[in-house]
Amino acid sequence: MTFVPHSDRERQEMLRDIGVNSFEELLQGIPESLRLTKPLNLPEALSEFEAVKIMGELAAKNHTTADFANFMGAGAYDHFIPAIVGHLLDRSEFKTAYTPYQAEVSQGTLQGIYEFQSLICRLTGMDVANASMYDGGSATAEAALLALSVTNLRKIVVSSLVHPHYVDCIRIYLGGEDIEVVKVRHDDGIIDVDDLKTKIKDAACFVMQNPNFYGIIEPTDRVPQIVKEAGALLIVAANPVSLAHLKTPGEFGADVCVGEGQPLGNSLNFGGPYFGFFATKKAFVRQLPGRLTAMTKDKNGKRGFCLTLQTREQHIRRDKATSNICTNEALCALAGTIYLATLGKQGFKEVAQLCFNKAHYLKDQLCSIPGVKLAHDRPFFMEFALKLPQTAVKVFDRLIEKKIFAGVPTSRFVWEDDCLIVCATEKRTKSEIDFYRDSLREVMV
Repeated sequence: MTFVPHSDRERQEMLRDIGVNSFEELLQGIPESLRLTKPLNLPEALSEFEAVKIMGELAAKNHTTADFANFMGAGAYDHFIPAIVGHLLDRSEFKTAYTPYQAEVSQGTLQGIYEFQSLICRLTGMDVANASMYDGGSATAEAALLALSVTNLRKIVVSSLVHPHYVDCIRIYLGGEDIEVVKVRHDDGIIDVDDLKTKIKDAACFVMQNPNFYGIIEPTDRVPQIVKEAGALLIVAANPVSLAHLKTPGEFGADVCVGEGQPLGNSLNFGGPYFGFFATKKAFVRQLPGRLTAMTKDKNGKRGFCLTLQTREQHIRRDKATSNICTNEALCALAGTIYLATLGKQGFKEVAQLCFNKAHYLKDQLCSIPGVKLAHDRPFFMEFALKLPQTAVKVFDRLIEKKIFAGVPTSRFVWEDDCLIVCATEKRTKSEIDFYRDSLREVMV
C-alpha cells in the first residue's frame, strides 16, 4: 500500500480501529489462487520527459484530421472551432466545476446553463430546453420515454433512416420494458409515408431524423400531419448546423427536438465526450428529463439564477423522477454556448451555407467519375451517400494512403457494402475536394 499517502503509524491506527493487525488479514475472503503473489511485470519508472516522449511517439501512430482531409460524417463532424472556445473553456472556474448540488451558490455555472438553454430554444424553435444530455443517442431515447409517459401507450415507431446508434440507444433504454419498437421503411432515401400511415396507429411517437442518416432532407410537409392525425408525438433528431439552413422542428410541428451537439464547438475527440440537446413544447415541461435552470430575482431585486423542475432521480424520489439520467455534459455544452455566441446568428448561417455549398460541389465532382453515383438522388444538406463500383471499405483503405478520410462505409452498420456516406464541412477546401476527386478516379481504375 505504498501509494497511500499515510505514515506507517497512521496505517496501523486505521487497521487497529477496524479490528485487524495487518492489511493482509483483509484479503482472507479472497481465495489464495486468485491473489497476486509476485510483483507486477512493469517496466522501470520513467522521468516526465521520457514518458511524454513515448506518449508522443504512440500518438503519432494515429491518423488525425490535422494531417488528413476529412470527409467523414454520419454523426461526428469536423468543423472549425474558434480559438476563443478553448481559451474560455480552459478557465479553472469552468473546467473544475461539476454538477451544482448546492446550485444557487454556483451562479456562473447556472448562468452558463441558462444561456445554453436559451440558445437551443432559438436554434430548434421549441419552447423549452434542458441543461443538456449525454449525447444525441441518449437524448433520443429520453425523448421516447417522454412520449411513453405522456401518452401511456406501449409502442414506438422509428424511421429506418434514424442513425443506427440512436436506434440502439432506444432499444437498450427500453430493454427491460414491454415496449414494441417498430421501424418504418424508406422509399429511395426518405420516409415511406404510406408505411408510416400503417404503422403509426396506437403509437406513442414517431422518431425521425432530419436530415436523415443518409444526409437527405425528409418531407417535413407531410410527416407531421400523419403523426398528429394518429395522436402520436413527433420526435425529431436534428443536426444543429442544419437548423440555420432548414425549417426548424418547431416550425414544422415537432413535439420534441433532440440531437448531437458535437458540431457546436466540440472537437471530434476520438468519439467523445460530446453532448446531447433536448428541447420540447411547454406542455411537456414536467416530463422533461434532467433539470432546468431559470432566471429569477433575489430578495434585493438583483438578477439571479436557480435550478427549477429538478426531475432527476438524485434530486427527488426515484419513483417520481422523469429519468434516472444523473448529470449533464456541462463543459461540452458550454463549448457549444461559447461557439454559438461567438459566431452569432449571421455567422452561424454562413457556416451552414458553406457546408451546403461545399457538399454540393463535392457531390458534383465525385459523381463525374464513371461508375460513381448518388445512392439516392434527393435533396441533401451537407452529406450524401455514394454508390461505388467497388467495396466501400476497400476504397476507404486505399484513399487512406493518400491522406484522405473518404467517408463512412455503411457496411459498418450492416448495410450495403458498396455505399459510402460522404460529408463536407466549411473546413474542406476546393483543392482538397479536387484532390479527393482525382484520387478516387485513380483508385477506381
